[in-house]
Amino acid sequence: MGDDIQRKYYRVEQNKKLKLKDRSASDTNGQPAEMNLVLDQTAREIVRIEDLQGRLHAEHKHKLLIVFQATDTGGKDGCIRRLASGMDPAGLRVIGYKAPSTLEYDHDPLWRVHPNVPGKGQVAIFNRSHYEDYLVPRVHKLLDEKQLEKRLRHLLHFEEMLADEGVNIIKLFLYIDKDEQKKRLLARQENPEKHWKFDMADLKERDHWDEYIKAYEEAMAVTSADHAPWYIIPANNKKRRDLVVATIVRQHLEELNPRFPKAAFDVSELKIK
Repeated sequence: MGDDIQRKYYRVEQNKKLKLKDRSASDTNGQPAEMNLVLDQTAREIVRIEDLQGRLHAEHKHKLLIVFQATDTGGKDGCIRRLASGMDPAGLRVIGYKAPSTLEYDHDPLWRVHPNVPGKGQVAIFNRSHYEDYLVPRVHKLLDEKQLEKRLRHLLHFEEMLADEGVNIIKLFLYIDKDEQKKRLLARQENPEKHWKFDMADLKERDHWDEYIKAYEEAMAVTSADHAPWYIIPANNKKRRDLVVATIVRQHLEELNPRFPKAAFDVSELKIK
């Protein structure tokens, strides 16, 4: 299942210079050529994830944190919806991060994040994450270089601490190019049912496209450690994006090898009236 999709192909190497322009947001490496096969393979991955996540929840041993980042219109909502479609809600939490509230802003950047880290038997999905508190200040020059370096180091050490405490971390950057973002913004504009998604801030942030790309490059290169790897997911095509994401998550879950726990007594001896 998904054997042709090798996650190392998508992984970011730590402390190696990263240039997103050298990667294609429409890359199809390891994927079936025909779309019907892409959909079939994705469906099989989702079924396998459903089983593995159910085992993880029942076993109450492992903790899994899946971080999603993307530029505006990058497809986080749709991708998360597909990935989590078969998961048991009892063992799943999806947390979205927006601009800090006044209360959150009065604390350190990780204050609002730590309470949402998964416990044993849980999968937590971050729709945007603690990385926003590096990306936005960097792009809008809210912090100086020394402060930004410290903030990246704090993110690296925070994830190292989580990993030491048994949290398995997967970080996914859904990569679309600027032309694709324009197409998606125009599609929203032309569809009245999607007007509610429009935020004038999206257009303002688009003016900072190059700065955001550079910020992502630097952040991922520094923090893509063995205990918390970054994967760059070609996301111009939504269906192919979903296949790559599901395959990578399934592979990580299989390595955890979650198992249903044994009952404390012989269930077969029970008499049910």
